[in-house]
Amino acid sequence: MREDVENLDITDVTANWVNAAVLQHQIDERIKALADLSHTPLFFGRLDYLHAPGADKAEGAEGERFYIGRRHVHDAEGDPMVIDWRAPVSQPFYRASKKDPMDVGLRRRFGYTGGDLTAYEDEHLSDPSEAAATSKLLQQEIERPRVGPMRDIVATIQPEQDEIVRSGLAGSVCVQGGPGTGKTAVGLHRVAYLLYAHRERLARTGTLVIGPNKSFLHYIEQVLPALGELEVKQATVDDLVAHVEVRGTDDATAAVVKGDARMAEVLRRAVRSHVTLPTEGVVVVRGSRRWRVPAYELETIVGELLDRDIRYGAAREALPQRIAHAVLVQMERSGEAPDDRVQDAVARNTAVKAAVKAVWPPVDPAKLVLRLLTDADFLAVHADGILDEDEQKEILWSKPVRSVKSARWSPADAVLIDEATDLVQRTHSLGHVVLDEAQDLSPMQYRAVGRRCTTGSATVLGDLAQGTTPWATRSWDEALAHLGKGEAVIEELTAGFRVPTDVITYASRLLPHIAPGLTPVASVRENPGFFEVRPTTADEQVVDACEELLRNEGSVGLIAADARIPALTEALTAAGLTYLGPGEETTAQTRLTLVPASLAKGLEYDYVVLDEPQAVVDGEPDERTGLRRLYVALTRAVSGLTVTHAAPLPQQLG
Repeated sequence: MREDVENLDITDVTANWVNAAVLQHQIDERIKALADLSHTPLFFGRLDYLHAPGADKAEGAEGERFYIGRRHVHDAEGDPMVIDWRAPVSQPFYRASKKDPMDVGLRRRFGYTGGDLTAYEDEHLSDPSEAAATSKLLQQEIERPRVGPMRDIVATIQPEQDEIVRSGLAGSVCVQGGPGTGKTAVGLHRVAYLLYAHRERLARTGTLVIGPNKSFLHYIEQVLPALGELEVKQATVDDLVAHVEVRGTDDATAAVVKGDARMAEVLRRAVRSHVTLPTEGVVVVRGSRRWRVPAYELETIVGELLDRDIRYGAAREALPQRIAHAVLVQMERSGEAPDDRVQDAVARNTAVKAAVKAVWPPVDPAKLVLRLLTDADFLAVHADGILDEDEQKEILWSKPVRSVKSARWSPADAVLIDEATDLVQRTHSLGHVVLDEAQDLSPMQYRAVGRRCTTGSATVLGDLAQGTTPWATRSWDEALAHLGKGEAVIEELTAGFRVPTDVITYASRLLPHIAPGLTPVASVRENPGFFEVRPTTADEQVVDACEELLRNEGSVGLIAADARIPALTEALTAAGLTYLGPGEETTAQTRLTLVPASLAKGLEYDYVVLDEPQAVVDGEPDERTGLRRLYVALTRAVSGLTVTHAAPLPQQLG
């Protein structure tokens, strides 16, 4: 298939060099999408239907056999050899069971080692004499050691995951899932499915995956290309709102106030305060005639635009046309017959421009936010009845700032500027947005993401128990309301495929303290995993724990409180152990990654050494946030966890 595309001759099929360049780009993208992946087979399953899909079963139509794979593959004649996992005919591979065989006689799973076919396993779903059994190949694939970036889960998608993956484009979905339930993979596969089912529409409107940080995005970036999807953009929330350079930080209290949804109304008031009702009329001179629009009529026009509550910039663009229309009405009454060109000319008239500038002046969003944060009186007027005096003091800057460029903007300030920008000019909306680790966003950040999918849909992924910011959301209903997707369906994944039983049981001791009411994750893995709590007296003993785990196959993560990273860096270097930073791709030579606890979210390693749990808790502004950070760190392991500590363990761990 790839060679067919590479051998295409477009010499005589393009009218000009522009068409040729566009077509060549499309061909290059097609070749990329058809790339071979090392150690990744083209197919992983087979379905033998009892009857041909779509045929009348009463007629006894002969069944058909389909091989299921990551992408569609056809032979030299164009006949399908492998069916894309997203096709409707592939769905029973994930959904069929002994209770509901979905007209499937046999489901076969193939097992691979390094790209070589090494095993297969059959289930005769329509045979009542064969008992239902857990798939050994499925278990092996789930528990296979992982080195390198996140991999796709097309061979192991479970029925409850498949239901979310294949839900329609029109509706938004929120997935609450504990550690290791596969919510991130489900979100990415949902994008791949939507691109398959609605390719033309999403090619026009665009798709975006939003993650918590660059390390996380680097970790997941290969999943979609592995499925042949190259068009999906990835970004963090900070990337979306990068109107100014962020060089500063807020303390937790100020960040919580700036992230509060009430700030949207403060900004709306501040933007609209620039409009002043006219006190004088406008006189337009055209040739020997003078046309006057009196102040009361201008006031009516301005009032109508304010009542419509459209974007500030759009109203400002409409105002000269409205004034020009009032002039044209007078011209017509006097017997003239002006057309649209006359109206445009009047709208560009110097007197009209001057009136618009006086009544509806341009607003610079960054300058507006700067004034709110530095001018106590300006803030007090527009925050009256919204923020109390203490909250206003929290967000006011103590030192004066000369300009937008010299200001030390914080991430929360950038979100405020994005809100103000949208009040002035509408933000472009995409067809579908996936928001991962969503529990950590502030209400204002939800609004920023929601603006990117006002006319599209969203897939929201997260775990309330892993909210590690002081402004982390308390409930998905609240978060979805801020996102503008209050109608979204909330699904909960509770089956854990990644974290071993003993590890998730230990971590779940924290749940009553950090997210009461959440269902604990139940590990479906047969391997209970390796788990140990080890008292230590020196950093060298932490290094010893890492060396012990490195004797196993797979990756090792050393996770520690951010403040402990320099000491552990020194200890690892002294021991001659090479290591990577979070997000860097592990190799066969370097399998150890040193991870600050603040960057551990979303990452996973075969084995984890967690250093000083109490230090992880103490590194956060409050105990609840600290315990949530600890819960995240405890649940990064796929096969085993060693907890090392010199200080006493947090009492919540029992």
